[in-house]
Amino acid sequence: MDHGEGGSELERFDPDIFAAVDGELKREREVINLVASENYASRAVLEAQGSVLTNKYAEGYPGRRYYPGCGPADDAEAIAIARAVELFGCGHANVQPHAGAQANMIAYMAALKPGETILAMDLRCGGHLTHGSAANYSGMFYRAVHYGVDRETEMLDYDRVADIARREKPRIIVAGASAYPRAIDFEAFRRIADSVGAMLMVDMAHFGGLVVGGVHPDPVPVSDFVTGTTHKTMRGPRGGFVLCREEHADHVDAAAFPGTQGGPLMHVIAAKAVCFKEAMAPGFRSYQHRIAENAKALCGKMAEEGFRIVSGGTETHLFLVDLRPQGTSGREAQAVLESVGICANMNEIPYDETPPTVTSGIRIGTPAVTTRGMGPAEMEELGAMISTALKQRDSESALAGVRSRARELADAFPVYPLC
Repeated sequence: MDHGEGGSELERFDPDIFAAVDGELKREREVINLVASENYASRAVLEAQGSVLTNKYAEGYPGRRYYPGCGPADDAEAIAIARAVELFGCGHANVQPHAGAQANMIAYMAALKPGETILAMDLRCGGHLTHGSAANYSGMFYRAVHYGVDRETEMLDYDRVADIARREKPRIIVAGASAYPRAIDFEAFRRIADSVGAMLMVDMAHFGGLVVGGVHPDPVPVSDFVTGTTHKTMRGPRGGFVLCREEHADHVDAAAFPGTQGGPLMHVIAAKAVCFKEAMAPGFRSYQHRIAENAKALCGKMAEEGFRIVSGGTETHLFLVDLRPQGTSGREAQAVLESVGICANMNEIPYDETPPTVTSGIRIGTPAVTTRGMGPAEMEELGAMISTALKQRDSESALAGVRSRARELADAFPVYPLC
């Protein structure tokens, strides 16, 4: 980053941490990032997040704080709330959750009593830890039952979800996923929820930006609660939010504070406000369409190269590659790709029989490369590069060629070029 004429105070005081921060900037500039849950925040977002608002304790809500001196903090949070309500068209928004996991916890606490039943997507089929994993609070405090995808199509079977709902009588049904490449029919989930007297919660942490851009169906009109994050496709700071109908507003706010969190991170909330303003700009919609276009192009090239694509394609910002036909694992593929300057994370495929620390697949996403300005032509080339690296992973000369070209692509599409 540009530290100005005076240089960096961090560099002077703590060169070790400065080196870590500077190293991350260097890594982001030099590596092709295909991690579906990552993106690059704008300089305006970074400036807000690195502001003096980090100094302010502001427990409570605008106009109802438990500390003095909260005027500017109230302004920042009120702006963030108003922008979220306008952007997503919801009855109420809470912008205090520290992350998506906390946003889900807040929604559960607002809707459920301990021991009540959650019906959500199985982690092995693309769900999230907070959707009732036994290792997570959501599976410890609530009775969690799960639906999956059809073993043949690898897509959601809404009739099967309805059957499980009728049998299990959940208090809340959770739709949304962290590794499901297809659009979700929220109207179908609403009908299922109504048929068993359940509430509907949608976790759109991954595809919230696509919703804003009109690329993915909008869950807000038919949901009781919608949770999300401001990074990933939203391209803002790392953080969460909860949207809900007005009737649930008091319960959501109480679940956030004092229910699960203390002082909100006011510098992050200010950065969320900037993120929401960026998402209101006309260019954000076209950006989301380019993300989806790039995902289809890269997915198509991988299929053309002979890789098996889970569910046969994508309708979102990500897709999953089954690596079993190539005789490798997700863990090995992740390491090979990272060695040539391409980042994509190992991921379970539906009904994976390998451990989650190994996996049979990789997850590939296009938000970050789209932010850098890459398009379908670059996706075609990236698909060929990934194919070469994975198929010729024992050839150092082949890997060296991919590594060189990856660096050239990164240099041609710079991130933070003015820093």
